Amino acid sequence: MVSSLRKFAPRREHKERGQISSRKKLGFLEKHKDYVLRARDYNEKQRQLKRLRERASTRNPDEFYFNMERSQMQDGVHVEDRKKALPADIQKLMDTQDVTYVKMQRDINKKKIEKLQQDLHIVDDEDSVRHTVFVDDKQMVKEFAAAKHFDTTEEFVGRRHNRPREEVLEAAEIARPSENHLKRAVKVRETRLVELRDRLVRADQLQRAESEMLLRRALKEKGKKKKVGKDRLGLAVYKWKAERKK
Repeated sequence: MVSSLRKFAPRREHKERGQISSRKKLGFLEKHKDYVLRARDYNEKQRQLKRLRERASTRNPDEFYFNMERSQMQDGVHVEDRKKALPADIQKLMDTQDVTYVKMQRDINKKKIEKLQQDLHIVDDEDSVRHTVFVDDKQMVKEFAAAKHFDTTEEFVGRRHNRPREEVLEAAEIARPSENHLKRAVKVRETRLVELRDRLVRADQLQRAESEMLLRRALKEKGKKKKVGKDRLGLAVYKWKAERKK
């Protein structure tokens, strides 16, 4: 009974003192809880070093496997050729996600690219959107006025799409765009072009990640295969022998 009551008896709380002001120049004063964390980290590292030493001592010096021929050494570390050729963000995506997720992200990114191209009125071939006007002689080239030829104003002559005529502007009483409005429109267009450029790069990365993941899955399966060349990244391209399926 006495031992049980001793647990509920009030006890003096022992507190560690802080660093006094005259010794602050010496740095942080380590408390007991800080020592515990540091000791645990040190002991864990020592256990890991011990396991590595045991593995090194029991390792077979004549050990060989075929991946040794396909890997390279950099700063004492083996680096795979395929991993070296792929960017770090693609490699991280392949290590953390599956091919279904990558395909879904590629489809979403493709739809956003198509929407941006429609908003910006961009086609694949830049030369196909040029408006060529044919004239009879060089004198007409010098005297050629685009606004008069297209029957519009100077504000809309630079447009490749939705270029209204003078009679439409007068009938609908369309207000001329101000200079601030034009600057704002140009800024919005530049922002969308930057987004389109980034999404095109993203689409290429997702395509490469999906192809690499499908190839790695195929390499793990059974079947005779051989290298037939290299792609644009320098990665090996494989071809499987056709087998009759029963």
